[in-house]
Amino acid sequence: MERNLYRGCLVGHAVGDALGAPVEFMSRLQIIREVGPDGVRGFLPWTTSACSFPPGSYTDDTQMMFATATALLDSLAEWRASGIDTKVDCAYERYLAWRGSQDEPGQARRPGQTCLASLRSGRMGTIDDPINDRKGSGGIMRVAPIGLAAEPERAFEIAAEVAAITHGHPSGYVAAGFYADVIARLLRGSPVPEAVAEARELLLGWEGYEETLDAVDLAVELYISDVHPVEAIRMIGEGWIAEEALGIALLCAMSYPEDWEEGTLAAVNITGDSDTTGALTGALLGVHLGVKEIPAALVRNIEDSGAIHDVADKLFDAFAVV
Repeated sequence: MERNLYRGCLVGHAVGDALGAPVEFMSRLQIIREVGPDGVRGFLPWTTSACSFPPGSYTDDTQMMFATATALLDSLAEWRASGIDTKVDCAYERYLAWRGSQDEPGQARRPGQTCLASLRSGRMGTIDDPINDRKGSGGIMRVAPIGLAAEPERAFEIAAEVAAITHGHPSGYVAAGFYADVIARLLRGSPVPEAVAEARELLLGWEGYEETLDAVDLAVELYISDVHPVEAIRMIGEGWIAEEALGIALLCAMSYPEDWEEGTLAAVNITGDSDTTGALTGALLGVHLGVKEIPAALVRNIEDSGAIHDVADKLFDAFAVV
């Protein structure tokens, strides 16, 4: 395993998120009208009702991804001290801290209402005791670091458990498990279609897998067809729910396996949840290709670039098998 791939995953996630943030909630037609015929090609400013953010600013997707990465490091320290695996509990504690930060205007980056409501409830959702029946993309958007810290199959299990903290519908957490498992396989050198096919076999062993399976199979079917990616993405959906966000990210990664920029921009310039689909695709292609394949200007100008590299390096030092 290479440090470059760990950096690629986390930086790719943040960059994809920041590219998509200004055009989230826009239709593809609106993006073309307002940005230009080529759509988003670089960082743009964006706003919330309370604050304006400069180009390169990321959203709650990357805030929560950071929380997951930090939780994994917390858990490793506890495991070394006690021998007890506390990844899910540590994630819950980090998410609670994130929820507290959302009262600050500069930190409130369009937080998902399901995440906020779940974390305000006073209890932690689990797969066996679901906190709700929601399956929005707020669960899948934060689990990429788990694929860097756990082996395939175990990454699926942990990510599903972590997503279930806030999202209780099977599609909300099973899609997250699938995504983290693909990250783990790409990290170990599997080509994108092979990683997807292997994760699919695991998926069939989970209860409530059907909607996620449909989205995965549709992404694969469209990838091998002659349907243009722009039209293919529209056929999958808008990415507001977990299985659609997963399907769009898989399609874009399979369609542009050697081109981080084109694959991620394809996921950004859509009608739908552009920051999440951008983040998911950016992380997939980032762990597949490495940070050196992400345009240098984007890497340099993403918010907290140094901190993202630092966390990626800590995950590498803690979890990489060399």
